[in-house]
Amino acid sequence: MSSLTYELTLAGLSVGSAAALTGIGLIVTYRATGVLNFAHGAVAMVCAYVLRQCVVEWGWPLWLAAGVTLLVLAPGLGVVLERFVFRPLAVLGGDPAQTLVASIGVFVLLVGGAALLWGQGARDDAPELVPDEPWGQLAVVLVLAAGVAAVVRWTRFGRELRAVVDDRQLAVLGGIDADRVAAAGWAFGSFTAGLTGVLLAPYVRLDPYGLSLLVMEVVAVAVAARMRSLPVAVVVALGIGVAQSQLTRLHPSGWGAPLLQTAGTNLFVVALLVAALVLPGVGTRDALPRTATARAATPPGVWIVAAVLFLLPLGLAGRDLHTSIQVPALAVVLLSLVVVTGRGGQISLGQAAYAGLGALFTALLAAGRFPGLPAVPELAALAAAVVLVAPFGLLTGWPAIGRRGLALALATFAVGVGVSRFVFDQPYATSGLSLGRPAGFEGDRAYYVLELLLLAIALPAAHALRRGRTGRALAAMRDHEAGAQAAGVPVPSLKLLAFVACAALAALGGGMLGMGLRAFDPAAYDPVRGLLWFAAVVVLGADSTLGALGAAALLVGLDAGARGGVAAALIGVLAVFVGRFPGGPYEALRTAADRLRPRRAPALTPAGARARELLRPVERRAARTAPAGATATGATARAAYRRSNRPPAFRGTSTPSAPASPLLTARRLHAHYGGFTALDGVDLDVFPGRITAVVGPNGAGKSTMFHCLAGTLRPARGEVRLSGRDITALPAHARTRLGVARTFQQLAVFPSLTVAENVRVGAEQGRVTDPGAVERTLRLLGLGGPVRALPAAGLPTGTLRRVELARALAGAPRVLLLDEPAAGLDTTEVAALARVLKALAADGTALLVVEHDLDLVAGLADVVHVMTAGRIVASGPPGRVLDALGTAAGR
Repeated sequence: MSSLTYELTLAGLSVGSAAALTGIGLIVTYRATGVLNFAHGAVAMVCAYVLRQCVVEWGWPLWLAAGVTLLVLAPGLGVVLERFVFRPLAVLGGDPAQTLVASIGVFVLLVGGAALLWGQGARDDAPELVPDEPWGQLAVVLVLAAGVAAVVRWTRFGRELRAVVDDRQLAVLGGIDADRVAAAGWAFGSFTAGLTGVLLAPYVRLDPYGLSLLVMEVVAVAVAARMRSLPVAVVVALGIGVAQSQLTRLHPSGWGAPLLQTAGTNLFVVALLVAALVLPGVGTRDALPRTATARAATPPGVWIVAAVLFLLPLGLAGRDLHTSIQVPALAVVLLSLVVVTGRGGQISLGQAAYAGLGALFTALLAAGRFPGLPAVPELAALAAAVVLVAPFGLLTGWPAIGRRGLALALATFAVGVGVSRFVFDQPYATSGLSLGRPAGFEGDRAYYVLELLLLAIALPAAHALRRGRTGRALAAMRDHEAGAQAAGVPVPSLKLLAFVACAALAALGGGMLGMGLRAFDPAAYDPVRGLLWFAAVVVLGADSTLGALGAAALLVGLDAGARGGVAAALIGVLAVFVGRFPGGPYEALRTAADRLRPRRAPALTPAGARARELLRPVERRAARTAPAGATATGATARAAYRRSNRPPAFRGTSTPSAPASPLLTARRLHAHYGGFTALDGVDLDVFPGRITAVVGPNGAGKSTMFHCLAGTLRPARGEVRLSGRDITALPAHARTRLGVARTFQQLAVFPSLTVAENVRVGAEQGRVTDPGAVERTLRLLGLGGPVRALPAAGLPTGTLRRVELARALAGAPRVLLLDEPAAGLDTTEVAALARVLKALAADGTALLVVEHDLDLVAGLADVVHVMTAGRIVASGPPGRVLDALGTAAGR
């Protein structure tokens, strides 16, 4: 081995060892708590600063400072975070959405606090804990990895750790102290973060932003190990470190040379992009804390106050006016997060990349340096930049189709880091680039007026995406993605639309920000700022345009009026407690005011009391003659529904007593989960005007067959046909628009929308043109009173079942698939449900019911199929089949 190769290998092992430490800490924390600790890099940075403070500023011996930093501060910080930040979230339900935002909040808080304490400048005098030779670092990594593996595999604590990871609640019931396990995981993870920071600090730039981001770039090694395997993480980290070091000896030529050299020196970033965008995602649950109730209407006076505040800078001058220029531009950037994150529920940590691309493309177009395009005026360059950047939203929109939660967070973060490293930080793209202001708007006051005009255009655009049909579809996708697909919402294309729109808005704001600063400054679009912007929007109300405006003013104002880092520290504090008020401070204050407001029972006037006494006999007579358990306005409402909402194929025809052909058919359906066969050649016919029921024990394959019919699962073999048309390959939303609607065993309603809005989503996505269809459906199911205006969140189960059924019916389906519709209902509600289903069948709708309540099936179904082990073993009239089933069970 040559001397150069040997030296480069040693250097690569040194870098890889630090990356392996990061991977070990992230994996241990994730396995103990289920939290992907985005604050890992910030903890490393704080420990590096504390070690430097003790040794350089206070003159402590290195061994003492290292002991205090690594054995006291770092684990203690982890225990504090677990006890006061993440344990309360686990008690409230452990939603990964809230823990993700809280970890980002901790990152922002620590970065802002470090900037306040030690300033934002880089330090180059960090003490060296381990010699430059990599063998010491490598030994530390191997010892830690072996020790953790031994503890997890052979000790009682390891067994408890595995139990908590598999099922925390069950582990607690088994007598395991899950809090102690989580605290130990956080302490060890923070220790490895601190060790990483103090090892890297002497060889890289020590500043609050750079070191924090550098540590988080190597999260790829943990993702490549599927957040589980320590040996894989160590091998990947060492391999990437050595490869990155060896690539520095290459000197490519040609037009692609700068890009290749950049890739060679940022191989961990390349690995992060591959791990986040190509490898299967980590975590699949929702990624954004959702407001539990429908947002209250914003009082008009608040908008008037906001408008006055945004006009006030026109009376300023000098530095104050120049600083204020950043507020409208940043507000437009944050509006993009309101659309994609607040309304669409899609986490996006890469908005700084799109804002920076907007500024960069504007500068290149105005300077005539954009390939293939001539120089254009600044305002035209800004418009063109918005158009050019918008398609880049597909970089994050496409992964969002198959990723949610932590996987989507990593994908968007990786895109932001990649754009920053491969575009913004490279001289071939940004050297000698300046950015002027449009002609006639060179002065600060005139340019501020232009920004207000552009903001006035962006606000209605964001409002249009948040309200109306598109806004309801986005909210449905945010609240319950599977339910939105079942309602007919084209979720994949809607995600792409949301990300493309947010990229365009971010590019507009970024271009405005660049022209305001009169330069393209890569530091203004650093990935850390993307995390800060995301946290600010979430904590101030993710689904609020006023929250975005307030966040912009807060971020700019605090950093301009105080030492840098105040805004980040404040936003971090708020984000840490986001689980307590997921709708933002305004929602928290409104909820607290509602609880504190004294509630007095309404009192009748004397005349009202006399009128009530006179009317009571009439009310009693009406109650005696009304049918028990009615859920609609009576036969008139049902008849009106049947006349107006009857599917076109059956209007004007009578219900056939013996249908000649089935409407929905399944032939030879096979489905597998790994090595388990869930469906084994199932054949099924669903006829119009009849209720077909499927019964069987748990694990028989009923739900799998149901998913194959609804389009949420594609069978391995076989076909599904609707009126003779093969729909096997069609997704759920496409089947809904063809007339196949469904409900879910676990309620699939949209809690942030009102009852009427839930039903309207079904009508709009089912492409029902009759404007009265929603009202008739609400009346049919007894939802036409005051309950129609209530948010779905918090309503009783029986009411929510009716809401879900009304949403399905609003699309005028030809086939209705009901998955355990009686689950959670009392006897009266079950009887009312049976009457509605019989009325629908009498009107020509084909119904398929999967139900465990055999009494309901006996009184409801026309045909019953019995499933066992993935096959239909008996079929026929309910009396014969259920009697035979009961006889077999009694043997």
